[in-house]
Amino acid sequence: MMKELPKISDAELEVMKVLWAKSPQTANEVIEKLESTTDWKPKTIRTLINRLVQKEALSYLQDKGHLYEYYPLVSQENYLQVETKSLLKRFYGAAFKPLLVNFLKEEKLSSEDINELKRILDEKAEENHRKDK
Repeated sequence: MMKELPKISDAELEVMKVLWAKSPQTANEVIEKLESTTDWKPKTIRTLINRLVQKEALSYLQDKGHLYEYYPLVSQENYLQVETKSLLKRFYGAAFKPLLVNFLKEEKLSSEDINELKRILDEKAEENHRKDK
């Protein structure tokens, strides 16, 4: 079981996105990228980077020129998985099954979609079967 994912704020997420796209990067490279898409000051961006290091969402290497290069410790995939789960829990609580059933009834699904859903359900059934043994 991997350790709890750190809570990442929306602003911090913007920093993570830059480093998910390409890493490692120096603080200045991250700042340059975010200055073009946000109106944040370099100092703000540095604060966000430091916070993410404290939360263990980022780590860094030091190169010969003593520049810190940052890289993510949390993968985008992992983050999305956990966020999706907590979002569904928050919104639907225990009512996830009715939501899913409703979605499947209403949604226009292609045969490709149906086959993929079948495959996922079969895998789940397999897993449960193995656990029950």
